[in-house]
Amino acid sequence: MSDDPDLDMDCTAVLADVWLMLDNECDQATRQRLQEHMDHCSPCIEAYGIEEKIKGLLSRKCGGEHAPEGLRDRLKLEIHRSISVTRIETTEG
Repeated sequence: MSDDPDLDMDCTAVLADVWLMLDNECDQATRQRLQEHMDHCSPCIEAYGIEEKIKGLLSRKCGGEHAPEGLRDRLKLEIHRSISVTRIETTEG
């Protein structure tokens, strides 16, 4: 273990946030924390590169297509339901 908490991060946590970083959906502090970890962790930077290539491929092959508004609304509803159920189960468990 090092004295730097960014280097001691669990690689699973880093890889879980890779898509947030790729989609520019994380704040600057999170981006910096992830980048610092990956700068010193070969497996994470390799996984990041693979995810980046997948994102690029998806963008090229599926870019410009938009989900119907009804589908997006149903997905939002299901996500909110899932979050609510998880919160209830977590607080009761």
